[in-house]
Amino acid sequence: MAEGAPPSRSPMAWWRRQGLRFRLTAVAAAVLALALALSASVLLSVLDRALMATVDDSTRQQADVVRVAADAGTLTSPITTHDGTIVQVLDARGRITHVTYGTDRLVPLLDAAGRAAALTSGRAVEVDGRPYAVPGFLHVVVLSADHGQTVLAARSVSEIRTSLGTASRVLMVGTPALVVLLAVASWLMIGRTLRPIAALRRGADGITHTARSRRLPVPASRDEVHFLATTLNGMLARLEEAEQRQRGLVSDAAHELRSPLASIRLQLEVALGHPEGQDWRETAEGVLEDTLRLSRLAEDLLALARLDERGGVPARSEPVELDEVVRRAVDRYAEARLTACDPVVVRGDALDLSRVLTNLMDNAVRHTSSKVEVALTADGVLTVTDDGPGIPEQDRERVFNRFTRLDSGRSRDEGGAGLGLAIVRETVRAHGGTVALEDAAPGLRAVVRLPVSR
Repeated sequence: MAEGAPPSRSPMAWWRRQGLRFRLTAVAAAVLALALALSASVLLSVLDRALMATVDDSTRQQADVVRVAADAGTLTSPITTHDGTIVQVLDARGRITHVTYGTDRLVPLLDAAGRAAALTSGRAVEVDGRPYAVPGFLHVVVLSADHGQTVLAARSVSEIRTSLGTASRVLMVGTPALVVLLAVASWLMIGRTLRPIAALRRGADGITHTARSRRLPVPASRDEVHFLATTLNGMLARLEEAEQRQRGLVSDAAHELRSPLASIRLQLEVALGHPEGQDWRETAEGVLEDTLRLSRLAEDLLALARLDERGGVPARSEPVELDEVVRRAVDRYAEARLTACDPVVVRGDALDLSRVLTNLMDNAVRHTSSKVEVALTADGVLTVTDDGPGIPEQDRERVFNRFTRLDSGRSRDEGGAGLGLAIVRETVRAHGGTVALEDAAPGLRAVVRLPVSR
């Protein structure tokens, strides 16, 4: 719809503009009205069939009694019945010979064609009883007796029709009243059900950038709204944690960038302030060293940003020959030697896995006393071991945090920015593995476990 255009007047557009409470109530009332209408129709139809079948069976039984008497020649005049059934007995020529008291003796209830059709079908025939001085309609049953005689038995169904009409009027009045009652009850119940959702909406409106630690109200009932509020609060907690982590990363990155930038600025200011006594080569080497530090820091920050952006998923998912990656990495370090390298294939990104090994090797070479040993076993376990001073057990988990340096490795000239192990853990987790530090006595052993591709 174009901006500024009037809202659509179609029924569907009007329906979509209504509130959820109104729509749920309307749907519930409509479904109930349809169900009650169908139920009432079925009820009246079944009741009509059942009552009519009862009347027809009773009439047929009475006609059968009269037929037996006609066959035996014991008919009385007039014929007596205990339930008010009208009976006419016709001879072979269609003349009425016997009737119940007050019944027409001249005109049969059915003509010859009607009697023949009734005998063929075996079902009762409905006729208007007013020509025979009987109000309402009659159900006539026809049976054939001996000597060509025919027995006609009839019962009035006016009382049944009156009862069914009364039931129909009651249902026509009661059904709308029941629908209205349910609509009111549904309106109240749905409003009560939606009240926690309204509370969630008000709570969400109160969460701003200055009140990030607030949480949505959780209803006491253990229903879907309760679990929705719990899930949303968990999401808010994760978002707050991610924001705090991002703010900490920006703050730490700014702190790390300030040192080499200050060093570069100081060296250039000194060189420009005393150009005649300055060793420009030495200045250039110092500036280059600080520039390389900046470059490494930028690469590490970019790597972490990409890992966070991918949400714990590797950049690629393809078969990687991890043993080849290990051999190429070890060949770049003179202090390292390969003690075991079984063929291993994992799924992931070869460049990211190579960076993992490079970071572990850099840390090991930086702290080793004499040698670094690397091993890869067939079950996907990669170990990098040095014989340096190691890391105290209480700090082995903390060093995986971003911008974390231990007291022995805080020198920015010799050490890194404290991002190497953080990149290792995030990358290994993205590949479905784990990384941990263990005591090598002496030294430290980094253990990486990756799922092997079968």
